Amino acid sequence: AVGKIKNIEDIPALMAESVKALATTLVLFLAIAQFIAYFKWTGIGNLVAFEGAHFLQSIGFDGYALIISFILIVCICNIFMTSGSAQFALFAPIFIPMLMQLNIDPAFTLAMFRIGDSATNIISPMSPYFSVALVYMQSYKPELRIGTLVATMLPLAIGFLVFWTAFLLLWTSLGLDIGPGVSMYMN
Repeated sequence: AVGKIKNIEDIPALMAESVKALATTLVLFLAIAQFIAYFKWTGIGNLVAFEGAHFLQSIGFDGYALIISFILIVCICNIFMTSGSAQFALFAPIFIPMLMQLNIDPAFTLAMFRIGDSATNIISPMSPYFSVALVYMQSYKPELRIGTLVATMLPLAIGFLVFWTAFLLLWTSLGLDIGPGVSMYMN
């Protein structure tokens, strides 16, 4: 209808073009799969999770301090990683078993992760949306650069981080579930 396909030979080229767009995602997932496979094969993920939980229990590090610390760790890592799903694929084999040993529900761990991940996406130069925001901003003022975008968005990112963390802490202090039958602690 739009004239993009003129003959039958155009179809494989268009199909190859679509697969080419997936190549970076496939390479990323290959690296993550290798990392997870090495974690599983060596058992280091279980060791780190077990020893980490034992260490946290021995120093009495739990509750709200643990929630805030985990969210801040995710925020810092998010600045250097491109994808929330890739970051969670690296975090999950360690932190979910570790926090489960501290009686924290895996769904609650995911909620903490999503707060830390979402709050700092706009200030992460590795995020694909960062470049979109930069180009959009430069369409109005071409002289603006990366530093201006980060300086502009940093108060917003901090505000979101503080608000959502405080909201999660308030929600859990009221004893409310974060989902159907899911609270901070496992039953």
